[in-house]
Amino acid sequence: MSKIRVLLAEDHTIVRKGLRSLLEGEAGIEVIGEAEDGREAIQMTQRLLPDVVLMDISMPALNGLEATRQIKKLFPGVKVLILTMHADEEYVFQILRAGASGYVVKKAAPAELVLAIQAVRQGNSFLSPSISRQVIEEYIQKAEAMVENSYERLTDREREVLQLIAEGHTSREIAELLHISQKTVRAHRASLMDKLDIHGTAELTRYAIRKGVVHL
Repeated sequence: MSKIRVLLAEDHTIVRKGLRSLLEGEAGIEVIGEAEDGREAIQMTQRLLPDVVLMDISMPALNGLEATRQIKKLFPGVKVLILTMHADEEYVFQILRAGASGYVVKKAAPAELVLAIQAVRQGNSFLSPSISRQVIEEYIQKAEAMVENSYERLTDREREVLQLIAEGHTSREIAELLHISQKTVRAHRASLMDKLDIHGTAELTRYAIRKGVVHL
C-alpha cells in the first residue's frame, strides 16, 4: 500500500519541524513539503497534490480556514486536517464549514494525530475525542432550536399550504381550496422546504404534527 503523502502548513518552524520528525517516523506516512502560511499551502498543494494537508489555523498572510476553503474549492480530492489549539464549538463549526475533514487539538497524543491522518485519507471524518462529544451535543441542540424557530419565519400562506399538505391534499386540491394556481402552490411548497430544511412530504407531515399544525 502506498504511503500517505502529507503537506505540513504551520508558520512556527519549531512546531513544523517537530511534526515532520514525528510523522516521518511512521512507516505509512511521507511528508512531501512544508508551507509557512496559507498562500504557500495553496501553491504547494497545486504543485504537489498531497493526499492530506495538515493545516494550522493561525497563520500570517492567509489563515488556515481561508486556505482550506480555497484548497477544497480548487482540489476537492485533497483532504484537509486542521491542527489547532482552539477547542471551542465556534472554531469547530468554522473548520467543518470550511470543508476540512476534521481537526486535532495540539495537545493530543502523537498516536491520535497519526490516526486522524489515516482516517481522513480513507474518506472519513475525524474529531478529537477530547472535545467532540461536547461539540456534537451543542450542535444538535442548536440544530433542534433552529428547526423549532423556523416555523415563525413562515408566511401565513405557507402555513396554510403546510397544513393542507400534511392533511394529504394534492397540489391541485390545494390550488382549488386557496384559489391560487398549482404553480403558486409548488412555489410555496419549495419555499417551505427551503426555510425548514425539509425534503419530502413525509418529513413535512411529521414536522406539522410535531408543531401541532395537524393532529393524528
